[in-house]
Amino acid sequence: MPKKVLIFSLAYYPKHVGGAEVAIKEISDRIPKEEIEFHMVALRFDDTLPEVEQIGNVLVHRIGLTRRNPTMADLGKFPLYLNKFIFQFSAAKKASELHKKYHYDAVWAMMAHSVGVPAGIFKTLHPKVKYLLTLQEGDPIPYIKKKMLLVYPLFVRGFTKADMVQAISTYLSKWARDMGFKGKMEIIPNAVNIKHFSQEFSSEEIKTIKAKLKKKDGDIFLITTSRLVKKNACDDVIKALTLLPENVKFAILGIGPDEAMLRTLAKEKGVSEKVLFLGQIEHYEMPKYLKACDIFIRPSLSEGMGNSFVEAFAAGIPVIATQEGGISDFLFDPELNPSKPPTGRAVKPRDPEGIARAVKLLLNDKEKTSEIIINAKKLALEKYDWDTIARDMKEKVFARLFQR
Repeated sequence: MPKKVLIFSLAYYPKHVGGAEVAIKEISDRIPKEEIEFHMVALRFDDTLPEVEQIGNVLVHRIGLTRRNPTMADLGKFPLYLNKFIFQFSAAKKASELHKKYHYDAVWAMMAHSVGVPAGIFKTLHPKVKYLLTLQEGDPIPYIKKKMLLVYPLFVRGFTKADMVQAISTYLSKWARDMGFKGKMEIIPNAVNIKHFSQEFSSEEIKTIKAKLKKKDGDIFLITTSRLVKKNACDDVIKALTLLPENVKFAILGIGPDEAMLRTLAKEKGVSEKVLFLGQIEHYEMPKYLKACDIFIRPSLSEGMGNSFVEAFAAGIPVIATQEGGISDFLFDPELNPSKPPTGRAVKPRDPEGIARAVKLLLNDKEKTSEIIINAKKLALEKYDWDTIARDMKEKVFARLFQR
């Protein structure tokens, strides 16, 4: 008989999918149904979606307030914005109802700030059911704690009641300990679609992308794939452009609430012509943009892990980043981390001058930059492939969880 695992997740396929949902699907699809049968409690949001639906190896049970075909913006408006709060309690109730029918062996909470509360409540009511908490948070921890103030004792319980925690970075594993978790811990990162980002394209395909960018011979393009929010610090890259030669430009793939501010900043700094706001680019197109550009950059103020950096590794372009949060697990600077094979250039948070210096180092020290690219791609291939991650989750997490 297969083990039965109930997943708590705010959302799931086919709509409003983020990195956490991708991780669930990539992992669950690689674990045979004969070994683990996954169920899920998730928000419905959209009344066109069925209340119960089999998606891959996950039987999804949807609950919550809905409207027809809501956009991402609609999720933050009344009444749908109430869903995330109501879910903290309604998900625990729904899980208990499902448990009476399916008799789960374990529950799996995907992200503490999203579903740690209902998972902790369920574990309190059903102490014999094993409880796995996965930490994937990318926001600053003080910000997360502030968001959870209304239910803070229950939020803490989401950590302390867990039988096991799987964190995607060393940074997040330390957070679990700080929150009072004393049990078994495994650090298993997210993976990326290595095959997709490492694929080669014809010179014509790359030429087409360069034409869209209006990239001329001799131009150097920095590129980021970022949601335009404070933590991703695109403003620091714009400020750094004032310290770099005229041929250095900045392509921004992504949308977000800071776009108007960033456009204004570029204008104030006199670099509007050097900053390209490309909006939302389809995932299948991203590797072409990375390969048409020269340096990936995101000087993050916080990151749980940061898949975009590993995608750039796989694409074969050098990376500039801070070493905040989970980035420090894979971004090794030749000067700051001399004992590690270098995989990028590290800068301090809020340091445009440091960014400019890092760009110049990558451009001028071609031998070291070539070494960085080779090491980074090797690391991505060896450590951040979904087959590897799914195997580790099966053997190091679920197998040990059921043995406890």
